[in-house]
Amino acid sequence: MPRTVPTQSLPAARVAASAPVHYRIEIADPNAHLFSITLTVAKPAAEQRVSLPVWIPGSYLIREFSKNLGGLEARQAGRAIAAKQLDKNTWQINCTTKQPLVLRYQVYAYDNSVRTAWLDRTRGFFNGTSLCLKVEEQEHTAHVLELPQPAGRDAVEGWSVATGLAAKKINRQGFGSYVAADYDELVDCPVEMGNFWSGSFKACGVPHRFVVAGALPAFDGERLLEDAKKICEAQIRFWHGSKKPPFKSYLFMLNAVDDGYGGLEHRNSTALICKRQDLPRLPAPDETKSGKVSEGYTILRGLLSHEYFHTWNVKRLRPAEFARYDYDRENYSELLWFFEGFTSYYDDLFLRRTGLLDNAGYLRLLNKTINQVMQTPGRLLQSVAEASFDAWVKYYRQDENTPNATVSYYTKGSLLALCFDLTLRLEGKTPASSLDEVMRTLWQSCKAGPMREEDFSGALQAIGRRSFAAELAAWVHGKGELPLKELLQAHGVSVFEDPAQLAHRLGVRVSESNGLQVKAVLRGGIAEKAGFAAGDEWLGVETATKIKAGNPTTGWRINRLDDLPLYAGGAKKVIALVSRDKRLLRLELAMPPSLTTWRLAVQDATKVDRWLGAEPAHAAST
Repeated sequence: MPRTVPTQSLPAARVAASAPVHYRIEIADPNAHLFSITLTVAKPAAEQRVSLPVWIPGSYLIREFSKNLGGLEARQAGRAIAAKQLDKNTWQINCTTKQPLVLRYQVYAYDNSVRTAWLDRTRGFFNGTSLCLKVEEQEHTAHVLELPQPAGRDAVEGWSVATGLAAKKINRQGFGSYVAADYDELVDCPVEMGNFWSGSFKACGVPHRFVVAGALPAFDGERLLEDAKKICEAQIRFWHGSKKPPFKSYLFMLNAVDDGYGGLEHRNSTALICKRQDLPRLPAPDETKSGKVSEGYTILRGLLSHEYFHTWNVKRLRPAEFARYDYDRENYSELLWFFEGFTSYYDDLFLRRTGLLDNAGYLRLLNKTINQVMQTPGRLLQSVAEASFDAWVKYYRQDENTPNATVSYYTKGSLLALCFDLTLRLEGKTPASSLDEVMRTLWQSCKAGPMREEDFSGALQAIGRRSFAAELAAWVHGKGELPLKELLQAHGVSVFEDPAQLAHRLGVRVSESNGLQVKAVLRGGIAEKAGFAAGDEWLGVETATKIKAGNPTTGWRINRLDDLPLYAGGAKKVIALVSRDKRLLRLELAMPPSLTTWRLAVQDATKVDRWLGAEPAHAAST
């Protein structure tokens, strides 16, 4: 077993005396990616049970975190006692005295995502759901987290700590003790450790901190802080007007990697991951600072906006089923279209409202979402309410059939929000008739807590001055198309139909990075009719016409999908040569029909500005 790192902190037993549940988390071995955890329960039950969560709120998949836990040992009064495993994530310890129970174990941490834990010589990160055993029947008592200052290891020399937990007693680097009101708060505050970049700003008077791990020397931290401040201030005003938000401080933890993207929301922090090249960059010595930003940085700003909006919409205003998390099993809800989809509508909308996007830039992003949904056959087979409920087995377990079997509650949910917003604005039953007012009404009526679909329906009726039962049945629980075109046109947006890309016309999704690989075959498309299957390597094509005598050429090697029209010429059919399980197949493929995709453009700038450009009005009641 790797040795425990010596520290200068107080012994766990002395620190634990001030809290019923105390965790001491140490860096055991960064090369082996091991954290050591000492859990002290001041007053254990006679048959004390502990368990490790199987999922993390915000990411709806059973991840079996206990697979990384090992070496569990239990002691009381210095004597070893038995710890019996009851199931995949639960242990029972039969305590022999009323003395504190001390559990020691290790966790392997090598998942460089926002959901679990990571440890190597360059960085440490963890969510409490991956490291902290839950003490049954004591979840609602105070919990202390102790992070000792590493000593004697060059690998972690100079590291600092960042977390949203309230500090109890820490040093300048952030090592020391933190306190949480209960287990929910403990595991809702991830911890970042390392030699990270750090910057701060105030949004509406509230301290915000940004830490970035893995940034390159050209990283423009000031630009990131400046843009984040605009987003945060706009969202605080959206929900609270001139009042303070429901948190005393906020922390962004961003991990910059070679290839990655995502985020996970928490009540006063968020963990993010992005490509290093998507960070804002300082100008080169011979350049002047430009207002232009890369597409990757625009997407990153949208991610920041999305996770920050979750501070209200899902972490506080949340599905009634999430009123109290059950960490041992799936927590089902049909409302993810609201909490993820509506958040996906507002994330880019706030980029426009803060001036980080213009109208044309916003419409390009919206255009991409619309075409993505319209090119998903599963939208006609599953409603967004059903997709929300099935997230545990479909959205988070995607495979080659996913686009045929389901629809994303993120993307279609954002289009639902668009339809409700534009309908409310178009009908204009009240001066502030919009989805903005519906969201704030829900915040007030649900007391910033659990909500049900009928709460949303009631808020719609209160703002729209009519029942929206028909729209809820058709848009949320139905599987038909949304009235996007007419609503967009009514708000000054032109909708053009351009020729679709070849992949959409064929009904395939492909990769061209290492030959032409078929990743998915869409339901009802001509590729499916020809017999293509996911996993095929498309090697070449032959025309259906006869080859002249003496000409040895029988077909053409194909490397890119766009090569197909070149080699097919005017033929209506071709023979596709594919490799499947090392067998060579000849598939008769009809040349694709003419299909279209949407292209949005500003037609009436005044109407578009009225929808997108104005700072949202705030109801006096809030």
